[in-house]
Amino acid sequence: MAPLQLKSQQFREERELDWRRLAFLLEKVERSGAKSLTDEQLMAIPVLYRSALSSLSVARATSLDQGVIEYLEGLCARAYFLVYGARARIGERILRFFSHGWPAAVRSIWKETLAATLITVLSVVVGYLLVVQNPDWYYAIVGSDMANGRDPAASAEFLRKSLYDGGGDQSLATFAAFLFNNNARVALLAFALGFAFTLPTALLLIQNGALMGAMIAVFASKGLGWQFGGWLFIHGTTEIFAILIAGGAGFRIGLAAAFPGDRTRLDSVATAGRQTGAAMAGVVIMLLFAGLLEGFGRQLITSDLLRYAVGGVIGAIWLGYFYLPRPEGGRLERL
Repeated sequence: MAPLQLKSQQFREERELDWRRLAFLLEKVERSGAKSLTDEQLMAIPVLYRSALSSLSVARATSLDQGVIEYLEGLCARAYFLVYGARARIGERILRFFSHGWPAAVRSIWKETLAATLITVLSVVVGYLLVVQNPDWYYAIVGSDMANGRDPAASAEFLRKSLYDGGGDQSLATFAAFLFNNNARVALLAFALGFAFTLPTALLLIQNGALMGAMIAVFASKGLGWQFGGWLFIHGTTEIFAILIAGGAGFRIGLAAAFPGDRTRLDSVATAGRQTGAAMAGVVIMLLFAGLLEGFGRQLITSDLLRYAVGGVIGAIWLGYFYLPRPEGGRLERL
């Protein structure tokens, strides 16, 4: 009888931590509802439930201590009703995504987002200085076809008109569309290519930052730096912020691939992908919103101060939405 008791005790000690974690999450849901859990905790429950089921199966098959079997039966029954019980309606899921899921995902990669921001800012400065010192650098960074006439050879009047023509100039619409398409491409590729140990993500951020710096240099050389900043700011606080978040998500994927720890590289990347998925879903929303701002704001708002004001207010809203603390669901408890 003693060997059986020893075997039962060893079995419980090896798995009890997961059982206790599952019990803790179930008690929290039963006490405060599913909304009290973070996204990571919600995703952990099905995994812990399957692990508890496996433990129950082993306990029954090997005739372990009846107390362990009864405890696992009760734990699995409670988890079953949570995992396979009534699902939240689509409206509730969408509400939770916007109220907690998306901002929590963005906050979870704040270090990587900060790194993407520093790389972009440095690249803007380098691109600006290169073009100021030698305008030929502009064509190497931006390209004559993409510039659509907005290059160091353009006149101040031509550049000024491109900032204030309320959509009557078709070339301006083409130029604006190029900027939006370029930024959207950079955002999506920065995330998608992050698995290659972050290098492609960093290169994309460098290229995009240098492009912005080169364009600022061209307009500033004609005395239109302030005006170009307003034109860019009204939608850039959303569009560029989306790129930085996507870059941070790409860095998280790349770091998971480079440093998997005690897990396999595939498992590490998969976990990072789940963590950043909500952030990237939000990036797509931000890009769509930036497109609307660029399309309507550029045409309807021609005051420089108002452009800066609109862009600044929207940027402050994004910062508050993502980084101000939430009353619930914003922290993963230590289990």
